[in-house]
Amino acid sequence: MSDVIIKLSRNTDNAPISEYSTQSVAFSHYNNISAQLPIDAATGEIVVGGVKEQAHQCLVNIKAIVESISHVMEDVVKINVFVKNIADVEAVDEAYRSFFHDYFPTRTVVAVAALPDADALVQMDALISNGEGTYPQDPCELIKLARNTERAPAHELSTHTVAFSHYNNISAQLPVDPATGALVEGGVKEQAAQCLANVKAILESIDVPFDDIVKATIYLTDLNDLDAVNEVYSTFFPDSAIARAVAYVPARSVVSVEALPLDARVQIDVVISHGDGTPPQEVEDRHGIVIRARNTDAAPLNELYTQTVAFSHYNHIAAQLPIDLNTQSLVSGDAKEQAKQCLTHIQSIVESIGHVMDDVVKVNIQLRDMADIDLINEVYPSFFEKELPARTVIGVKEIAMDAKVQIDAIISNAEGTPPSK
Repeated sequence: MSDVIIKLSRNTDNAPISEYSTQSVAFSHYNNISAQLPIDAATGEIVVGGVKEQAHQCLVNIKAIVESISHVMEDVVKINVFVKNIADVEAVDEAYRSFFHDYFPTRTVVAVAALPDADALVQMDALISNGEGTYPQDPCELIKLARNTERAPAHELSTHTVAFSHYNNISAQLPVDPATGALVEGGVKEQAAQCLANVKAILESIDVPFDDIVKATIYLTDLNDLDAVNEVYSTFFPDSAIARAVAYVPARSVVSVEALPLDARVQIDVVISHGDGTPPQEVEDRHGIVIRARNTDAAPLNELYTQTVAFSHYNHIAAQLPIDLNTQSLVSGDAKEQAKQCLTHIQSIVESIGHVMDDVVKVNIQLRDMADIDLINEVYPSFFEKELPARTVIGVKEIAMDAKVQIDAIISNAEGTPPSK
């Protein structure tokens, strides 16, 4: 592994500081922001007021972090909004509008079962562009490409696709028929097909093949729907003859949520590789950088996803369950033991590709019982030697196999993928 490009982890006193995560972790041309609760950094308490005031405080905290590293909110390419009550989204949007004007980043909105603070009604995390790169990269005038298409459902507060450098982020797609603006008729299979059709329409609108997806996240209101969703999912991946030849499927996470906008049963968002980069990177480099998808027998395998998918300077790790490889059942023990098993799987995957856990830049943790967070935190720091990654923790109502915890991750990839652009 090359250690030429370094990871840059930073905190500011202008936003809440956690001993279990770093506020901002930059690597190459992206910067990962830890989930922000509606905590006033001056008091250490949840801000007074309702969900609108709380949403405002989450964004104040994100803005403080962004500005502390000499960026602006226009550099945000993706925001994830986690609310306790899906009916609160309208109030959240009122606050949201005041932080973004001519440009809106891509966005995912879901209702979750719990947040790390019992009094919080909303939590947000973010991904921002990082044009200056991280040492020893030279600052460059990369531009952000924000684009919409009439072939997919539009939302006034989000952009369909925002590309920067060699990655492209897509707003979560609901099962909305763009022709009618309403949920597609039918059950969860029809809804999943519409979500994926919307994603494909967006990608085709920017001349990107469907198999350039490196990570998919499926949000379900009922995990019992997963088999039906998988039937549809398998008809979309692999999409091309080349991908079918190598049986390529992206990394994947399945997240159980309390509710989705429009009372949908499923929502899907994706991260895609962007081989041509954004100007002034050369268009002729398109398809020169390869997707590197790899599995190891040292972690659980699944035919519907790849454990690790690298592209350029990032690597996406599929969600890991606390499965004992010897028994193929849940590891025995409490949430601490289960979290240790999830992180051990991630470590095995990371080490199988010549990396170390300190290359992790972002961790996402889903808990079935938020009261278990203290147990998770007992084991979590032991997997890292240096600065902790950015982190998002949410409570979910269900996890596959009735597990107590599920964890996925994003890691830096200093060596890049051939030809290492």
